[in-house]
Amino acid sequence: MYPELMVIPMREELTKAGVQEARSSADVDAAVAQPGTTMLVVNSICGCAAGKMRPGVRLALQHGTKPDHAVTVFAGQDREATERARSYFQGHPPTSPAIAILRDGQLVYLMQRSAIESSTAPAIAQELTRAFEAYCSKATA
Repeated sequence: MYPELMVIPMREELTKAGVQEARSSADVDAAVAQPGTTMLVVNSICGCAAGKMRPGVRLALQHGTKPDHAVTVFAGQDREATERARSYFQGHPPTSPAIAILRDGQLVYLMQRSAIESSTAPAIAQELTRAFEAYCSKATA
């Protein structure tokens, strides 16, 4: 684990954008149990999280359509929370960083490290806004 002082700015990059932090498995379960859509971000200290994933998430959250809730765990720091978050990604290998969208607790979208590290922050934001439109849009009556 890295010294907490070192990761504070990396945590705050998402929390200042309105993403709630989950530091325990109970925090993750409570976030995912909320009705509607939840974006679950596995944050990381790696370069692709810093230069691509976090900026991409921040850009995407400026879009009109977005998940009802957004929560983040920090891989390598909050191990229990990260393991619990990844338990919702059944059938997919654990990666960090990663960005998931769950609807009523069920995984409907997952962007893993391989897609993140081969993209740019604007491309990640564009893909996330596409996913937000597909999975988070409110049905019109």
